[in-house]
Amino acid sequence: MKVLQKATIVRNQKDTAHTKAERNILEAVKSPFICDLLYAFQTGGKLYLILEYLSGGELFMHLEREGMFLEDTAAFYLSEIVVSLEHLHRQGIIYRDLKPENILLDARGHVKLTDFGLCKEAIEGDQKTHTFCGTIGLIIH
Repeated sequence: MKVLQKATIVRNQKDTAHTKAERNILEAVKSPFICDLLYAFQTGGKLYLILEYLSGGELFMHLEREGMFLEDTAAFYLSEIVVSLEHLHRQGIIYRDLKPENILLDARGHVKLTDFGLCKEAIEGDQKTHTFCGTIGLIIH
């Protein structure tokens, strides 16, 4: 479950747009490699996104425990991540926060992308985005 404070979101127009985009994307995009939105609702002060439960946890947790993945394991995860990104791109969506913390694993070890707050919708052809975004510390120059 993702809980968002309305007061925080409405202070910034970009945060409002990102929150709407995240909900729209999660509602519209269906893929075995993207976390399912089961339900969304709001109360006076909060927004709730009820997402499927993924018992495998974050890829980050597994990477921390292992130190590094064996080549076959890394190739398996990477191939599923690429398929999920291709699926999003075919629908005009750019996923802009790819990091191990945003990749969850299901009970069988398959990946599912989550956290679509920085995604950009309705991108066509060679259209570019001009927003500098991502996670500090992971941004590559």
